[in-house]
Amino acid sequence: MAVRFHLLCATMLLLAGCGGNGTPGAPGAIELFPGVAASEAAGDDWPDYDGPGAAHYSPLGDIDTGNIGRLALASHTDIDLPGSSLTNPVAVDGVLYFAGGLSVVHAVDPLSGRVLWQYDPEVAKVAGDKMRAAWGSRGVAYANGRIFVGTLDGRLIALDARTGALVWSAQTTDADDKRYITGAPWVFKDKVVIGHGGADFAPTRGYVTAYDQATGEQAWRFYTVPGNPADGFENDAMEMAAGTWTGEWWQYGGGATVWNAMAYDPELDRLYIGTGNGAPWNIKIRSPDGGDNLFVCSVIALDPDSGEYLWHYQINPGETWDYNADMDLTLATMAIDGKPRRVLLTAPKNGFFYVLDRDDGKLISAEPIVPVDWAERIDLESGRPVEKPEARFPDGKAAIVYPSPYGAHNIEAMSISPATGLVYIPAMDQGRVYTDPENLRDFRYASEPLIRNNGVGNPPPDLTPRPPTSFLLAWNPATQREAWRTPYPTMRGGGGTLATAGGLLFQGRATGRFVAMEAATGKELWSFDAGTAVMTNPISYRAGGRQYVSVVAGARFPGGIGIDPEWDYRTQQWRLLTFALDGEDALPAAGGEVQPFADNGAPIDAAAAAAGAALYVQRCTLCHGGNVVAGGAAPDLRRSLIAQDGESFYQVVHDGALLERSMPRFAELDRAGVEAIRSYIRERARESARGQQPENEAADAGQ
Repeated sequence: MAVRFHLLCATMLLLAGCGGNGTPGAPGAIELFPGVAASEAAGDDWPDYDGPGAAHYSPLGDIDTGNIGRLALASHTDIDLPGSSLTNPVAVDGVLYFAGGLSVVHAVDPLSGRVLWQYDPEVAKVAGDKMRAAWGSRGVAYANGRIFVGTLDGRLIALDARTGALVWSAQTTDADDKRYITGAPWVFKDKVVIGHGGADFAPTRGYVTAYDQATGEQAWRFYTVPGNPADGFENDAMEMAAGTWTGEWWQYGGGATVWNAMAYDPELDRLYIGTGNGAPWNIKIRSPDGGDNLFVCSVIALDPDSGEYLWHYQINPGETWDYNADMDLTLATMAIDGKPRRVLLTAPKNGFFYVLDRDDGKLISAEPIVPVDWAERIDLESGRPVEKPEARFPDGKAAIVYPSPYGAHNIEAMSISPATGLVYIPAMDQGRVYTDPENLRDFRYASEPLIRNNGVGNPPPDLTPRPPTSFLLAWNPATQREAWRTPYPTMRGGGGTLATAGGLLFQGRATGRFVAMEAATGKELWSFDAGTAVMTNPISYRAGGRQYVSVVAGARFPGGIGIDPEWDYRTQQWRLLTFALDGEDALPAAGGEVQPFADNGAPIDAAAAAAGAALYVQRCTLCHGGNVVAGGAAPDLRRSLIAQDGESFYQVVHDGALLERSMPRFAELDRAGVEAIRSYIRERARESARGQQPENEAADAGQ
């Protein structure tokens, strides 16, 4: 099917730029702001996660390929908080807002870097086991004078944007469930909508909830998978979906959480949501006789006023690999067979790039952006993948499947340029070994939340994927072909992207550089040494009449990524960085030396260390890294003096002595279990000091 871009150069699109040479309908042109008001399409503000027009694109062009050499640091704001730095700022009326650490909201003057106000929701005091999700907040949203943020313990909070005062707080999850919020809220009309995570840890049934922006009263809730039929169905969509499940799926929750991207369509007045993987991952457990398992791994269109189901497109029917569809949903207009078509573009985890019709959810095209071996292709007639049976690891046979659960594309934002007609995707080529667990027929979730509650068994030692790679991919959605790529030197090497009307593409790198490229070719034009990894999504906006670019810097890797030395949690400084033409700020010199591997010389019980290795994988890997090789998201325990003292370590791990520093407590572990983990950490510190690495370190790093 021939596909080309179509551009309607209405007034609001002139604000955004009309194609590569300024000519309406020029090759590579694209309409990015369908139905968006001209005031928003002007791009002076960046009010929510994906910016004006749901595309991670700024129509500002004051900073361009001709003057990019003058771009310099204008201000910086140190983030002196524990927890994740993986957060996306927003900017409205010349003020920056972001949530650092455990959803602590900041308002910042970008001209000076001065913090105007700060609001701490005190998550550590109430989150309990939900602290183990570990990621903090990926973003906030602005609407009608309010800042909205979600918290790990499941609250949605509205703050006065001028003062930071609490306006209202709504508990969107049950206090004793395992749901948590890490994603940004989405705002539209008079509502704010929020999803949640949790399907990787415990029995979780996904849903999204809309609230009134002014009052915090719940407007509607849409469940993404059906519950127990004996309890009745909330709507016709859930009754329909129940026919695609088998067994007693509700005992396992089902999954399909909406933990990341959504998009509001003002042209059609619709809300699109992307749903996550099944819970547990392995469909043989949650739906033993198969079935599509709606609405796992799907894009769903909802009525934004009522939450009523309109249509869906399921990306992975019967998903079983942790392939979720929670990645960016970009709205545009393209010409297909000579006629303008309203489309939704998305690059989910499974390795294909999809072009969907926004009117009815029908598949227009889909092609792989990385090597894929779970499917031969996506059938355009049925819209379904043509799967390779061996990828479902039948009869307990292990299989290497590409992509891995990290996905071909994950949370690092893709962007799109109307000038080039290209989509810019931080991509990964990684595989994972899948096999059934020994307890397949009597699988039970562990009583405490564990990342290993996924229903997938341990890989055989003789089966390993090829070494992982990653790269920045420029993709043409019209031709479904690659335009160019830039390799990264590490396994997850690039952050979110930002395209601008100045012909530029901004992106941070795991190695610590923030770069600007020519969007048409990928040629690097400018870079800045941030002193730490830059993996979040940049934004651009106006303040005081000038165009600015801002991004949050700070390594968020739970494990080592292959740089030497790896980013150190204790010495790197997380910061909000703001750039402008002829900026006059500079970062202070980096401070502190990486501590040596700690070893008090005391004997290590080999049996305890072996038992501790398994406990470490279950409880500690998510933050402190596989094989105790940290990547900057949390302290490297091989260098920790606390791990050298039994009583201090017990107080931290069991009693929660560092809860306020984002370290969760593991009260279910007895003293012997805590000591076993400590023995394993000490063993790894001693091995690392001698230059030894465990045999499975590289394989673990690629999963």
